Amino acid sequence: MSDRRQRIHELVVALLAQQSDLELLSGDGHGFPEGDAGNWIERNRRVVQRYQALVRSAATLDALIDQEVNGGFRSPEHDQDQA
Repeated sequence: MSDRRQRIHELVVALLAQQSDLELLSGDGHGFPEGDAGNWIERNRRVVQRYQALVRSAATLDALIDQEVNGGFRSPEHDQDQA
């Protein structure tokens, strides 16, 4: 596993640990009244979107940390002043 991927993985795990109401995907639609597949699909879609948001947050945090460590954040105005 690459160093970046390992860091993002660790950030995702840390973000997951902060979640108080973590949901898991439902394996089948039998838990819904009358086996309503639409509700089952919609619920799983929301769960996946929440996990995707956590992964995007971890990737963004990693990029910000990497940027800060490798020279810090500089605004475009700062770069123009230096030219």
